Amino acid sequence: MIPARRAWLFPDPIRLDPAFREAARERGLGTLASAVLARRGISDAGRLAAFLGPAEAGLNDPRLLPDAGTVVERLAAARAGGERVMVFGDFDADGLTALAQLVLALRRLGLEALPYVPSRLDEGHGLSMASVEVADASGVTLIVTVDTGSSSVAEVAAARRRGIDVIITDHHHLPETLPAAVALVNPQRADSAYPDRSLAGSGVAFTVARLLLAELEGDEAWALGLADLATIGTVSDVAPVLGENRSIARLGLERLRSRPRAGIAALMARAGVRPEQADLETVGFVLAPRLNAAGRVGDALDAAALLLADEAGEADRLAGVLEAANSTRRDLLRGALAEARSALGLGGEPGAVAPDSALRDGLAGEVVVAGGPDGPALILRGPWPVGILGLVAGRLADETGRPAIVGTVVGEAVRASCRGDGRLDLADALDACDDLLTRHGGHAAAAGLETPLARWDGLAERFLAVAESARPDDGRPTLAVDLALPSQYVDYGLFRDLARLGPCGPGNPEPLVAVLGLTVWRVRAAAGGHTQLVLRRDRDVLDAIAFGRPDLAAGLAEGERVDVVARLSSRMFGGLETLQLDVRDVAPSGSHPRAAAVLGHHAARLSADARAVEERAAAAAAGGAG
Repeated sequence: MIPARRAWLFPDPIRLDPAFREAARERGLGTLASAVLARRGISDAGRLAAFLGPAEAGLNDPRLLPDAGTVVERLAAARAGGERVMVFGDFDADGLTALAQLVLALRRLGLEALPYVPSRLDEGHGLSMASVEVADASGVTLIVTVDTGSSSVAEVAAARRRGIDVIITDHHHLPETLPAAVALVNPQRADSAYPDRSLAGSGVAFTVARLLLAELEGDEAWALGLADLATIGTVSDVAPVLGENRSIARLGLERLRSRPRAGIAALMARAGVRPEQADLETVGFVLAPRLNAAGRVGDALDAAALLLADEAGEADRLAGVLEAANSTRRDLLRGALAEARSALGLGGEPGAVAPDSALRDGLAGEVVVAGGPDGPALILRGPWPVGILGLVAGRLADETGRPAIVGTVVGEAVRASCRGDGRLDLADALDACDDLLTRHGGHAAAAGLETPLARWDGLAERFLAVAESARPDDGRPTLAVDLALPSQYVDYGLFRDLARLGPCGPGNPEPLVAVLGLTVWRVRAAAGGHTQLVLRRDRDVLDAIAFGRPDLAAGLAEGERVDVVARLSSRMFGGLETLQLDVRDVAPSGSHPRAAAVLGHHAARLSADARAVEERAAAAAAGGAG
């Protein structure tokens, strides 16, 4: 029998407010799904109405953004004066989609808007000196940043010396010293009155576009058509799909499904995705990786051009460029992960090979490990392209449940990406190492840094000490359970109710159900490193698939009693729709104390019901005899 790979986190008991329960009932939502919503903060009738109501109603007033009035005034003056504006965007999918939105919005206003995407290797994150020089040479008098700029003190000062104003729109962690920009539009500001601080960079850009179109054109409805771009950026940046972000996602999915813009349609066609079937998985696993690939192993300006393309032929050509970059990115990631896992002693994946030296673009060197698999964090650097560091760090963090810092040497410095699950706030942790860093930024679960090579060892030592102070008792990755139910209670009614909680993503994840008291009826390995299961309950069986878990095929035996944590799904087979479990983890039945308690309560209830039936039968028999 295989033990649970993850630490299951069962939900705390919750008492639903009667008014909320009644509002849910009126909307046809069952008690179990209502409890899931209540635990996610949707716990009163008003919030439920906003959650299930029209998407547009969930958008906040853009005039509440910090410095909103200044932004409108400055861009109104730019339009009146015929000024040339540079839109500076980061090179990831959040920054690229934010850039596309503001370029399109400013052009709609009649402004000349020039897109600028920095080189990940040569310029790095943040407003760059190179971009300021290009702006000056091009006659630009106003730079608008998207998804970056909150830490660009020196660069903004350099722009001002050249007579160039800067408007910053961003969502990242704010440093103590802020740049002297004309406006700093960041919901993270301490004085911000904006109701939602969880917007991604693309979400901030979307809100700024709504502001500008409403105030300067009286046409906010046009700006709502940018929601598809904002959705891609929001998902790619792992922003919580709750509140305003969820409203943006609902609007964006409608646009993706019904009238995708030329570049997005071309990307989906290359990936074999029909627009009407697009969902947030399409965004997260098809669109965002291809946009990111351009900045990781190619030219991010190609991705920006794709998003701005009007003509189908040009969009298809650029989609081909991004498809090739994504293929290269996959090869690089596969090899880098094999090297990283080997250096950390974590073992490798079947078929993983070291990267082709031709793909390394001149990088060389050994993998140097500072924080190993038994420590509170994984810290290593290797001969890998800057563009894949975040991917490697994210995969290692997911696999081990520990924060990961993965770096590479660039000249006399180390650039690194940090990823984690949020239990250790990475932005705060890097703040504690500020004196050892040239620059850094990010948020709780993702961050980036640069440090002199000579300080790398000191940084690793400091970060490990910070991570140790926040180390959880159970080092396994966690798995949050939304509902824990005896298997008999899992049915189509529950599946349909939980489906109404979508679109799902970070902060509003696909509900996971601990399905308890199952018997392994059949188990077999499936192609691609997966395991197929047939699990028996009292009167029928449930089909199940465990993606990426080939170990289950060898580790489970028919007849064993198990509990599983799974996402409820359905599949069509032979023209019939059947319920299926998308299994995330497996444990011996009742091995978790909370699972044992639920099963014990259920058994006691069945026993009590059986006794009641016997007593009623005995009473009836006695009455008949009398």
